[in-house]
Amino acid sequence: MRRPGIPGRPTLGAVLRQLLPGALVAGLLAAVGILHVAARAEVVDAGYLLSQLEAESRALTLEGDRLRLELATLKRSARLEQLARDSLGLAPPAPGAVTVLGADPRRPLPPRPTAVAGRP
Repeated sequence: MRRPGIPGRPTLGAVLRQLLPGALVAGLLAAVGILHVAARAEVVDAGYLLSQLEAESRALTLEGDRLRLELATLKRSARLEQLARDSLGLAPPAPGAVTVLGADPRRPLPPRPTAVAGRP
């Protein structure tokens, strides 16, 4: 049953059918725009994080280099000898105090220590 209305005037259903495609296109464009902006924001955040991590990596590399230099300085043989003499009262043995034993040909030599990976 048709509603009585003004002749020549479109019904509400006809108006909605005409507006629906335009509304769908507008909604789709809005959704694509929002997704694009969100993706760009993620890229910018990732860029800032990468920059921060690179700076931290450079700082840690410099700290590692400084610590390696400090270790080499502390392990220097002249420094260790000086510490042994001053702090521990050690001295080289007197001449004749060391007896060198010859190797027994019947007894095999002990195995030589091998270097551990990453160490000299």
